[in-house]
Amino acid sequence: MITSDFHMHTVFCDGKNTPEEMVLSAIAQGLTAIGFSGHSFIEGQPEWTMPLERYSAYRSEILRLKQKYASQIAIYCGIEQDIWSPEPPVPMDYSIGSVHSIRTDKGEISVDDTPEIFFEGVQRCFAGDMYAAAQLYFETVSHVAEITHADIIGHFDLITKFNEKNQWFDQHDPFYLSCAFKAVDRLMEYNVPFEINTGAMSRGWRTFPY
Repeated sequence: MITSDFHMHTVFCDGKNTPEEMVLSAIAQGLTAIGFSGHSFIEGQPEWTMPLERYSAYRSEILRLKQKYASQIAIYCGIEQDIWSPEPPVPMDYSIGSVHSIRTDKGEISVDDTPEIFFEGVQRCFAGDMYAAAQLYFETVSHVAEITHADIIGHFDLITKFNEKNQWFDQHDPFYLSCAFKAVDRLMEYNVPFEINTGAMSRGWRTFPY
């Protein structure tokens, strides 16, 4: 039984609910601890990240709820710190280090937006070579603890989000696995836990027809 959740987004970034609505839902479901992890600001990505000027209001609201519901649930104020983000301007209780996109000399590729956007990016930057994209993704992820100083590694295998039936690349391919395990080995040096993230399943992502 799951009794806590430390990866939660609200209307402060791209979530659909207010922090208080999520607190009340967590209490109703019997959770004993939750942590909010607003998406950190990334230059040029205003639609899903949290503007720097909202960090203080975000922290103040979470602290207010922490006090209000202290007798019912433990609440923590965190941040999902993307590898391309600046340091948070206010202190946080914890951080989740994540990679949502990879950068090349031909541009940036989002691995977390839509299947169409990811597919177009791989065509544009890697001439359609999904394994080359996966290699750069895991190389980028391997630095996430070092760069973000994360307390938790977020969705380590996010690149598989739209690859439900191995239609783009074989997740058991020796080359793919070697890239993934190299990243694991590097991250293990930091003694930081990896999260189990089921966000893609909860949103109902299915096979992309390319």
